[in-house]
Amino acid sequence: MSKSCILFCNCGAGVITSDKSEQIKSTLKNLDADVYQLDDFCGIVLNRKDFIRAIDQKYDQKIMVACYPRAIKNLLAQNDLELSGLEVLNFRELSVADIESKLLNDFSFAEGKASETRMESGLDVPAWYPVIDQPLCIDCGKCFKFCLFGVYTFGGKQLKVVNPLACKNNCPACGRNCPTSAIIFPRLKENSVLAGAEPGTASQYKGMANNPDMISTLNQRSALRRNIFRTGLIEQAEAERQRALDELKNTSKGLKE
Repeated sequence: MSKSCILFCNCGAGVITSDKSEQIKSTLKNLDADVYQLDDFCGIVLNRKDFIRAIDQKYDQKIMVACYPRAIKNLLAQNDLELSGLEVLNFRELSVADIESKLLNDFSFAEGKASETRMESGLDVPAWYPVIDQPLCIDCGKCFKFCLFGVYTFGGKQLKVVNPLACKNNCPACGRNCPTSAIIFPRLKENSVLAGAEPGTASQYKGMANNPDMISTLNQRSALRRNIFRTGLIEQAEAERQRALDELKNTSKGLKE
C-alpha cells in the first residue's frame, strides 16, 4: 500500500503572513495524515539531511506545502538530496482553501486527526542563501565576482555554493546580476523569478512571422527595455551589497567594543 505524508514549511522569513501560516496548520491538523511541521525547510536541508533521507525512504508520495516548486526542487538538488514522488503546493500563490481542496480531492487525504511531528533545523542563524538552478546556470562567474562574503567558488569554469551561511540576510544582490535568472533566494519576500517563480516564456511574436518589419521593431524595443531593466537591477544590487557590508562592519564594531 502506498504511503503518503504532508510536509509543511513553517517559513520564518515572512513570505506568507503569520495568519495564513496558522490557518494552514489548522487545516493540516484536521486531516488523517502524517504531518511534518518543518522549522524551516531551508535550514533543514543543510543541517538535517538524515531526516530528509528517512522521509524519502519511508513514504512513496510526499506533498509539501511550501514556496515555489522550482525553489524546493533546486534546494534539494544543491544539497545532494531527493524526495521521490514529491508534489509541491505553493502557499505563496494558493489560498488556504485551495490547499485544503487539493489535499482532499487531488491527493485523497481524508478528514480526521493528523499525526504531527515537528522538525527544527538546529541552526543558530537564518538559512538565507542562494540556490542555483543548474539547468539555467551558464557558469559565467558573475555572482562569484560580485559576492564579497565567500559564498561561492568558481574554478575550472564551474560555480558552486560552498559557504551558504556566509550569505547576508536580505542581500540577493548577486542574483540580480545573473544573466539567466539561475539564482534563487527562497526566503526572498518578493514574488519573482529571483524568489523561485518559473522564468516566463516569450509569446510576443506569435502570429507575426510574415511581418519582419514589426518583428525588427519589437526586437529593438525589447533590447532597450532589457538594458534599462538591467541597469536598474545592477543599481539595486549595488545598494543591497553595500547595506550588507555596512551591517557586517557595524556588527564587527559592536563585538570589538
